[in-house]
Amino acid sequence: MKAKRILSGMQPSGKLHLGNYFGALKNWVSLQDEYECFYFIADWHALSSLYEGPGRIKDFSFEVAIDWLSAGLDPEKCTMFLQSEIPEHAELHLILSMIVPVPWLERNPTYKEKQDEVKNVEMNSYGFLGYPVLQTADIVLYKADFVPVGIDQAPHLELSREIVRRFNKLYKKVFIEPGAKISDVPKLNGVDGRKMSKSYNNAIFLSDNEKEVSKKVQSMLTDPARARRDDPGNPDVCNLYPFHKIYSPKALQDEIAVDCRTAKIGCGDCKKMLSQTMLEGMRPMMEKRQDILTRPDEVKEILREGTLKAQAVAKSTLELAKQAMKLK
Repeated sequence: MKAKRILSGMQPSGKLHLGNYFGALKNWVSLQDEYECFYFIADWHALSSLYEGPGRIKDFSFEVAIDWLSAGLDPEKCTMFLQSEIPEHAELHLILSMIVPVPWLERNPTYKEKQDEVKNVEMNSYGFLGYPVLQTADIVLYKADFVPVGIDQAPHLELSREIVRRFNKLYKKVFIEPGAKISDVPKLNGVDGRKMSKSYNNAIFLSDNEKEVSKKVQSMLTDPARARRDDPGNPDVCNLYPFHKIYSPKALQDEIAVDCRTAKIGCGDCKKMLSQTMLEGMRPMMEKRQDILTRPDEVKEILREGTLKAQAVAKSTLELAKQAMKLK
């Protein structure tokens, strides 16, 4: 029986961080063993926030590819490609944009959320408003059965499903309505307690070295009510504890929870333990990354081959769409 197909992408708008890894990339690695996976670097999407300095996108794209390989994506198991190298994405985006009502886009919750999050860039562009249309083109070109998302992102996929239903009703059933492949995404904030984001300058990056990771752990905000060393703390509101739940052994997690609440340990002690267990967990990826960096041509070849494979699929789907519209 043919494996179901997965499609997902990441914007190369900066370096990837632990939020990207645990929010998506870690799940992608596990999915490639069970599904036919297409993963793309969404460099056209990145233009919505980097249009003033687009020259950075090329370097960020290469860094993203390195992080993907370091995290465990295997070109023998999945297809990795660059969005901008496949013009069918732009062409189908144009076609779909002609049938999508503007109010559908204006009610998209991410449109307002991103504007509130990114304060240093003007985010009122036509391209940003219409990014869900390009996102839909990205998905349906590969006839993806599922798109992996966290539970909070599932409603955003519904707009793509609406666009698919509209196209199929107007012309002919060409596209598959993509389903949400729900993953359990741990809530990880940045070092300042806000959502981990490149925009907030509060992220621990996958490319950080051991010294940088340790320094950022030491700067993490902790329980705001714990003003003195002998004050009891509350792990449930501390920014460190979610990281302990990921990187520290269960016995150590339980010990820290008790010792924090009884003030047996201070925040500095907790940070030292987290720094140690976090580095132990991140070290294999760090070492693999350093090895991959010595073979940049191999990374470029992986993307080139993946792009050729992906384009063959995209071209076939676009032809079917044009035939359904009697444009061919």
